[in-house]
Amino acid sequence: DLEEEAELSRGLEQLLAVAEAYPDLKASANFLSLQRQLVEVEEALQLARRYYNGAVRVYNTLLESFPTLLVARRFGFTPARYFELPLATEAHAPEVKW
Repeated sequence: DLEEEAELSRGLEQLLAVAEAYPDLKASANFLSLQRQLVEVEEALQLARRYYNGAVRVYNTLLESFPTLLVARRFGFTPARYFELPLATEAHAPEVKW
């Protein structure tokens, strides 16, 4: 879901901002491992988004191509929407609780 992905991105940004404020945390082996894992997850998500958008492009092209457009129109197929992340409109400062 788009809202969940945007919330996840905001949370990640906040986590990294907090780490910048605490050098001991930033240097921790556990935090570095977490950071590497988060980078890997983000790369996998980017790959999935590109794959999905490629599939949508092929599907939409088929809907507009002869002879598949005849079948698509007859059965009410409609173009799919590309996956797009919302642009960050405002940077949020992380809230640090003691």
